[in-house]
Amino acid sequence: MENKKKAKKLLVLGTASDVGKSIMVTGLCKILSRKYKVAPFKAQNMSLNSWITKDGKEIGIAQAIQAKAAGVEPTADMNPVLLKPKGDRTSQVIVLGEPYADKTAGNYYDSIEEMHDVLRGALERLESEYDLIVMEGAGGAAEINLYDRDIVNIGTARITGAPIILVGDIESGGVFASLYGTKELLPDDVSKNLKGFVINKFRGDPAILEPGLKQLEDLTDVPVLGVLPYYKLNIPSEDSMAIRKKKGRAEKEDINDIDIAVIRLPRISNFTDFEPLERIANVRYVDLDENLGNPDCVIIPGTKNTVSDLLDLQESGMDIQIRNLKGKAAIFGICGGYQMLGKVIHDSGVENGVEADYEGLGLLDTETTFGEYKKRTVQVQKDIVADGPIFRNIKGDKIWGYEIHMGATKTPRTVFGDDGSIDESGTVVGTYLHGLFENENIRHALMIYLTEKKGIEYHPETVTTEDEAYEELAEVVESCLDMKKIYQLIEEQE
Repeated sequence: MENKKKAKKLLVLGTASDVGKSIMVTGLCKILSRKYKVAPFKAQNMSLNSWITKDGKEIGIAQAIQAKAAGVEPTADMNPVLLKPKGDRTSQVIVLGEPYADKTAGNYYDSIEEMHDVLRGALERLESEYDLIVMEGAGGAAEINLYDRDIVNIGTARITGAPIILVGDIESGGVFASLYGTKELLPDDVSKNLKGFVINKFRGDPAILEPGLKQLEDLTDVPVLGVLPYYKLNIPSEDSMAIRKKKGRAEKEDINDIDIAVIRLPRISNFTDFEPLERIANVRYVDLDENLGNPDCVIIPGTKNTVSDLLDLQESGMDIQIRNLKGKAAIFGICGGYQMLGKVIHDSGVENGVEADYEGLGLLDTETTFGEYKKRTVQVQKDIVADGPIFRNIKGDKIWGYEIHMGATKTPRTVFGDDGSIDESGTVVGTYLHGLFENENIRHALMIYLTEKKGIEYHPETVTTEDEAYEELAEVVESCLDMKKIYQLIEEQE
């Protein structure tokens, strides 16, 4: 009888959210892919930043990034459960890339055994194809009130028995206490597999930490595998923790003097769409109760609930601020933001629970209908068909993007093939395409238009390719971590 393949595993847990687990796993995927065929894995992700696989499945963007770093194609098995918060303590549950149900936290945990079976199946399929699975936890590992229901930290640790690396964030303070406390609170059967600590986001000389590192090792009998520096990455953020920290402060001296305002909707999703613009312009995220000012470009982003965010936009008066910029600033709407830019949204009850029509901003000649609980998830390639001052020099070019939306929109004038809408002036644009600004030709065309309109010199960006960004990250991780010990943890597995 042929033995079933048993892939080696490594589990990266954190002391809290946003300590750098995803970035570290991304770096490890790149490094370890030189020796092994590597797959990333996160049993359960809670994020409104998602990605569409080639076969139309929806997963967390972090696992797509990690798969690309490993040089493999992202699949739904790499993130079998994705929770997309909708508000009112309800989340849309995505299972193996497909919408499963909208559930409250309590109802979701009632079906946790079913989710355990889902993650076991995903792991078995990955084991049959890969040599090594680099796994990531979520939030803080020591959520003692959730141990019996936790599939992503304790559950993954118990199912796999994998060696664990625990990451702490020194920037937030209390890193030694958080690492020590997490270790002490882990169940004994999990704690025994904790094989190393990593301190992340350190600004300064690591030698200053040496006395603390030695005491931590003496107290826990767990080695510190390295100290990672605070490092600005050209890699998309994972979740809402990152957007809370965005201030819109230009960090590069040669950045273009262009002001792009992204409306920070209460239920904003896929805000990573705009991170490529942060490399070339001052991108600021504006709350609904703030003064929008006089930006050169306004972007209304995607949202988990278009109708609710539209109503909040109107109640706050932000809709009036946006409309008053017509003719003065370029205005873009992405996905839900595109739907809001139109004349009306017809909701059969799918989006907001009741059948009703909602007046949009009226900046585009479009009507959107939510007729059924059905999501379009697909990667697409489109031709640029729009004229106007922004797109005229790239008309006929191809662009790439992906769609994740409910609802269908009718328009007399499209932008990208059969997608999107544009007004007669060519400066109000709506599209369903996430990833739009990942296209260099789109970024270039927009910045040329905005700088010429403002009468300033345009400084083209130095484009870092995706693989160059992963290599850069890998160099930092490899130089700061005890990779010999990490390879040993992998190879010691039977």
